Formats: sequence, structure tokens, C-alpha cells
Amino acid sequence: MADLKYKPVPHNHAEFLASARKRQGFAEEYDSLQLEYALAGQMLKARAKAGMTQDAVAERMGTTKSAISRLEAAGRHAPSLATLKKYAAAVGCDLQVKLVPHKAA
Repeated sequence: MADLKYKPVPHNHAEFLASARKRQGFAEEYDSLQLEYALAGQMLKARAKAGMTQDAVAERMGTTKSAISRLEAAGRHAPSLATLKKYAAAVGCDLQVKLVPHKAA
């Protein structure tokens, strides 16, 4: 495996959202993708904690960097559970999926 070091790009998500929510239609679209964004966020945090690049994850999964980029892009791709398991294993995690009952009104 290549000896690549992960160097995160600075990003203030709160500032980005505050600015973006001012655009018409953004809030509704963003809110409809809440689950996808949450998953992508968890994936990015797990990869950062593992100190890995997309290239390194791709190598462990037997795929390409561009495939990992698509996988980590919220709302653009619906990965299978098998793919999510491989990703989790590649970054040193276990995948957990659970169904949560709706809250009573």
C-alpha cells in the first residue's frame, strides 16, 4: 500500500450551511437528504480517524479512488450494504444498521 498521509481540507460546515440556507430551495433539498449526509459525514470521520486517503481506502477495498469519492458524496450514490461493510472494514470499523420507531406525535 502506498505510504500516503491524510491531510484534511479546512471546512466550517456551520458557516457553509448558514450561507447556503439563504438560497431558495436549498433548505428543503438539504433536509430531504439528511440520512445521506449523516452517513457521508460518518464515513468521512471514520476515514479521517483512520488517517487514510481515498486512495488507501480504495486499495484496501479493491476499487478506485473515484469509486470512493462517489461513495462519500451524499445523495449522489446509493451504496449497497455489502459495499458499506467493505468500506467500514477498510477504515477499521464495524457497520451497524438499525431501524428506529417513529416518535409518537
